[in-house]
Amino acid sequence: MVNKELIKYSLKHISHRKARSFLTIFSILVGISTIFIFVSFGQGLFDYVNEIKTSSGADKVTIIPKGIGAPGLDNTFFLTEEDIRTVEKTSGVYEATGMYSKAAEVTKGRTKKFVFLLGYDPDKADLIKEVFSIDVDTGRDLRQSDDARVVLGHNYQLDKKIFPNGLTLNDNLEVQGQKLRIVGFFEEVGNPQDDSNVYITTDYFEKLYFNSSKKFNQIIARVDADNIESTIQKIESGLRKSRNLEKGKEDFFVASFEELLEQFTQALDYIVYFVIFIALISVVVSAVNTANTTITSVLERVKEIGIMKAIGAKNKEIFAIFVFEAGFLGFIAGLLGIILGFIITSIAGAFLDAQGWGFLSPHYSWQLFIGCILFATLTGAISGIIPAWRASKIRPVRALRYE
Repeated sequence: MVNKELIKYSLKHISHRKARSFLTIFSILVGISTIFIFVSFGQGLFDYVNEIKTSSGADKVTIIPKGIGAPGLDNTFFLTEEDIRTVEKTSGVYEATGMYSKAAEVTKGRTKKFVFLLGYDPDKADLIKEVFSIDVDTGRDLRQSDDARVVLGHNYQLDKKIFPNGLTLNDNLEVQGQKLRIVGFFEEVGNPQDDSNVYITTDYFEKLYFNSSKKFNQIIARVDADNIESTIQKIESGLRKSRNLEKGKEDFFVASFEELLEQFTQALDYIVYFVIFIALISVVVSAVNTANTTITSVLERVKEIGIMKAIGAKNKEIFAIFVFEAGFLGFIAGLLGIILGFIITSIAGAFLDAQGWGFLSPHYSWQLFIGCILFATLTGAISGIIPAWRASKIRPVRALRYE
């Protein structure tokens, strides 16, 4: 058992060997900080995905044509109005709408940018806004009669984000060589791509791209959330029949938004676990360093151990001294590690938010703070067990003769 006197003795020894103690602490600190940083950002992403899942994805499915490029860049496969009607007729589907998407050139003054231009049916605007978890922040939404009108993503209002000067309502923006009047801005999504999107009506999209009219990039449907799997199967069956396709040779795929988010979450899991694994290697190396420090400490204090045993110290007390010292170094390393990790994640989170990546924000929990400290403390204590055990077995007579 470590008593008050033995604790004072251990702390005094640690303080007398500042350089060695610092290096031991630093080696553990790096691994703990890395774990803290990636777990906090990973948890922030999980929370963001779960927020989307619970707020908009429970009763939505998306139908996307198969292709080799991103939506809006590959027109090899596409969906049609007939496909939308097929989906709408499916049992369990409440409503469906098609969306256009293309890479487009936008110009203001002498500045040109390439962004995604999205076309949607204003009569189904609520369905689209639910899916993307956005709403109009300034101005108004599109109307069916809005030719040459546009609603923009949040970042168009800001200086030096997309154009040198932010845009305002009723400004004109040149899209694919056509001047469109701005009638609204969507609220911030939290990533630069979505916040730089340009939105027009499907009717005007067809006029703007007359060669690619009626070629939808995706169909979004609101379905019965309680029977979503069976509804997906019915949609697939109906589309195969209407498109004359055999089972297994579909040129489209149907998935719930929850399923798509689950796939994203699984990929994120693997990335976070891999990074934590790398950090754990660093912690293992630091544990070896801690064990080496404890062994050196034992060798330097053989005579002290002999004296303590000669005046009545028991083996378990000698053992406890060295385990306590190793564990205490781990505790300090864990404490400093979470402080450093918190500072880095706070600065990085503020920077990412300023750059428009607001959804990439760290999430802190008391379990993360306590877990990192306990892990560092246990790592230090465990790495000191073998040297401490050897120290406890030193015989007093041999220790007093040790040079």
